[in-house]
Amino acid sequence: MTLGTAVARVLVVVVAVAAVVGIALWAGQRRLIYLPDTSPPPPAAEVLPGARDVRLTTEDGLELGAWFVPATGPTGPGTGFTVLLAPGNGGNRLDRAPLAAALSLAGFTTLLVDYRGYGGNPGRPTEDGLALDARAARNHLVEIENVPPDRLLYLGESLGTGVATGLAAAYPPAGLLLRSPFVDLPSVARHHYPFLPTVLLWDRFPVAATVARLDVPVTVVFGTADTIVPPAQSERVADAAPHLLERVVLPGVGHNDPPMFGRPIVEALIRLAAAARS
Repeated sequence: MTLGTAVARVLVVVVAVAAVVGIALWAGQRRLIYLPDTSPPPPAAEVLPGARDVRLTTEDGLELGAWFVPATGPTGPGTGFTVLLAPGNGGNRLDRAPLAAALSLAGFTTLLVDYRGYGGNPGRPTEDGLALDARAARNHLVEIENVPPDRLLYLGESLGTGVATGLAAAYPPAGLLLRSPFVDLPSVARHHYPFLPTVLLWDRFPVAATVARLDVPVTVVFGTADTIVPPAQSERVADAAPHLLERVVLPGVGHNDPPMFGRPIVEALIRLAAAARS
């Protein structure tokens, strides 16, 4: 065997292995995007006093579990406003209970949503599927809970910023808060998997492009130590918003650090609600 033949064979093997790995990653890409906790949470009232379990019916016939968390007491800076929380790609609604409790104390009512495939819900998550889930949540609030659309705020976390902006484009809220938003999913994928051809991604979530078309007040919150969504991408989303109310930058805070589920988010929502009242 000549040296040239040996080199050629090695190259063939390398290309073949790369092709197999690439196909496997392409076929399993949604397993890299969606990381659900599939276990059913306990009844809402066992976790949050006064909360109740509700069922959301999607246009494609799924029944999804969610928690409706009313405000604590008759007054507070968030009184009269309801928050539709579109979560990120991990966990389930039990993980957002502390944030819902803090919002309740501030006077907000909150709907904690679990997407299809999360929190014991049927189905598998996809971009189109999550859009249907968000619409079902909004329909429940407006049609069943009688929430006025001009008193409805959307809160999107990470991947949920794609869900929330898509919902806002179809059904404008009184205000939109985006926590750790990204430009679009391919941009995040290139950051984490620079060797993958992101043009082949099935799910796109074009957050910045969608925000640029919104005629609602937008608040963007992000941490400077975020290693999951680069802060520069959140900056670009804020720059794209025609009606940016506020850019809240949290120095030294990472993607899932406690402030991302606590006071900075509650206070930003209070300011967003105040702007919506005026």
